Amino acid sequence: MGDVQYLRSLLVTHPDFPKKGVNFLDIFPILRDPVAFETLITHFVHHITSYTLTNSAYKKIDVVVGLDARGFLIGPIIAMRLGAAFVPVRKKGKLPGECVSATYEKEYGTDVFEMQAGAIRPGQNVVVVDDLIATGGSARAAGELVKQQGGQTLEYLFIVGLVFLEHLWNLDAPSYSVVQASE
Repeated sequence: MGDVQYLRSLLVTHPDFPKKGVNFLDIFPILRDPVAFETLITHFVHHITSYTLTNSAYKKIDVVVGLDARGFLIGPIIAMRLGAAFVPVRKKGKLPGECVSATYEKEYGTDVFEMQAGAIRPGQNVVVVDDLIATGGSARAAGELVKQQGGQTLEYLFIVGLVFLEHLWNLDAPSYSVVQASE
């Protein structure tokens, strides 16, 4: 069994969560298994070093941006492995000091993401990580925060990508999902 199949086999589906009609793919079983968690992190780092950087003019990732909250679980480890900084993106009002903000649409309204001002310097190369991409709204907002600070998003990385919603993503850089879910 390959890495992707192994990781996919550990995901648990919870029907009707967080609301009726939604099948929630739970990544936490991967995090509870040290071998699976290492496999996930190694898979992402390998992808970044063998694909993201190989297929671009850039040779280094300067910053890994992790989205609130599950991006915080994998982002710092990936950043450490790459010798990069980790920058969190949080919901409005959760970060101290001056922040930049971006509004995004959710399935039940709008929300605001923030990043501390100056967390990314102009010209830095960035990858954005999160657990899942559905409509792409939160990822687009994170990309806007990177752009506001003069950074360059090279790629968006997710554990799970809901490919049946891919037409909604509209991101400013390529995306990669370890597991592609089709329902």
